[in-house]
Amino acid sequence: MKLYTINTGYFKLDGGAMFGVVPKSIWKNLNPPDENNLCTWAMRCLLVEEENRLVLIDCGMGNKQNEKFFSYYQPHGDDSLEKSLLHHGFNFDDITDVFLTHLHFDHCGGAISKSWDEKLFPTFRNATYWSCQSHWNWATNPNDREKASFLKENILPLLESGQLKFLNEGDQLFDGFSFLSVNGHTESMMLPKINYQNKTIVYMADLMPSVAHLPLAYVMAYDVRPLISLKEKKSFLNEAVDNNYHLFFEHDRLNECCSLKRTERGVREDQIFKLDELI
Repeated sequence: MKLYTINTGYFKLDGGAMFGVVPKSIWKNLNPPDENNLCTWAMRCLLVEEENRLVLIDCGMGNKQNEKFFSYYQPHGDDSLEKSLLHHGFNFDDITDVFLTHLHFDHCGGAISKSWDEKLFPTFRNATYWSCQSHWNWATNPNDREKASFLKENILPLLESGQLKFLNEGDQLFDGFSFLSVNGHTESMMLPKINYQNKTIVYMADLMPSVAHLPLAYVMAYDVRPLISLKEKKSFLNEAVDNNYHLFFEHDRLNECCSLKRTERGVREDQIFKLDELI
């Protein structure tokens, strides 16, 4: 098995929304905001190469939205999904599987592209797209709180293409690639759990989007069930530190991965490192 970090660029979100009840006087030191209170966040995906399979975990927000939409989130940086794949010697047609942790636009937007004549089509024409039925039902009948994050142009073409399949809790995509299901951020978000070189790497998605979110109270205002998120974080962090998991962060603008340790303040980061430093 080989793993590759896939950087799809950066975007901006409100710092208060990202840190929830934590006051700005604290979080501004963790991710400094601009004059509009917006902080920069990564859209960092993970590519898993295993025998004849090439699995992409999440795919950023894509580039098909209009100028007004992008003005809210200000995507920026030199990285893109296509450039990052090419850097590792791959292209869109090489991808065999796309594992979508959940269907918020910054995680799945790159799954669907738009042609010059405004037609929508799967970016990865040879891939199977993976979601789970309970989250699909949630995303296609969105509540008012999340409606702005579940965009039909990112979601419905997956089903119409015939390339969408569902995983159930407890399933494995293949031997060594399982997932954890959590429900605080959104219904049935899937966190990939990968056995790699006798280590366990967990792709954190939005359970803990950055190293700064390790403290239990640091729960995003975007979460639909914040007390469930807190409970899930506590349970996961105890499991992770007991079993020496390594965490891979999707949205941390600086830090890709970390190991964990117990401290007087709770479970915190131990060593911070890049994925390619994990030997």
